[in-house]
Amino acid sequence: MSRNPRVTGDGLIAALERVHVLRVKGSHHFLRREDGRSTVVPVHSGETIGPGLLHRILRDCQLTADQLGKLL
Repeated sequence: MSRNPRVTGDGLIAALERVHVLRVKGSHHFLRREDGRSTVVPVHSGETIGPGLLHRILRDCQLTADQLGKLL
């Protein structure tokens, strides 16, 4: 199992371009996939997303760390 890459909120949004941004409230982007699943990505300037939150976002999007690394 590979480690999760360190990524900012902007970088994660750019990598998940196939997920459609439903709305933005403050610094939180609400994403929804075609099948109805949704997740929230915080976009705070200059801050990386912590490993636990990144793991949950990847689980919601059904991606692995390797797949995210290829998208980045």
